[in-house]
Amino acid sequence: MGKVEQLEQQIQNLSKEELAQFRAWFLEFDWENWDSQLERDVAAGKLDALGEKALRDHASGKSTPL
Repeated sequence: MGKVEQLEQQIQNLSKEELAQFRAWFLEFDWENWDSQLERDVAAGKLDALGEKALRDHASGKSTPL
């Protein structure tokens, strides 16, 4: 049995309280990883083209107020 299958089995055996605690922990863990990846992508310039396009579109009137 692989690690993921072992984790699945362990998670299925958690009490409601433990599952809620795990869920809260995992959501925070997942967001922190996503934030870190976004920061690396920004630093590497991977989003520059999207930002420039958005600014051009806005300058040409292609955006609408929220």
